[in-house]
Amino acid sequence: MSAHADVERLTAWVHGRVQGVGFRWFTRARALELGLVGHATNHPDGRVMVVAEGPRPALEQLLAWLRSDDTPGEVRLVVDSWDPARGDLDGFVER
Repeated sequence: MSAHADVERLTAWVHGRVQGVGFRWFTRARALELGLVGHATNHPDGRVMVVAEGPRPALEQLLAWLRSDDTPGEVRLVVDSWDPARGDLDGFVER
C-alpha cells in the first residue's frame, strides 16, 4: 500500500458565531500543527467552510477540535463530508 493511500479530503461547514472571532486563524494554526493543507473560508451566511487534506487521523483530530469547546467563538454545528484527496492544495490559508 502506498504512503498516500490514507490521504483524504475533509470538508467541514462550521455553523455558529465563528466569524470575526479569530476562528479561521486558530483553525489554520491547528491545521498547520497537524501537517494539513487547505483553507478556512468565511461565507456570507455566517458559516466557515474548512477544507483540509492529509492523513485521516490528523483530519479526525482537526474535526474533533472544530467540534470542541476550545474554538474561538461559538460552534453550534459542524457538518462534515469526506472525499479522496485531490492534491490541489498548498499550505493552509484563511480566505
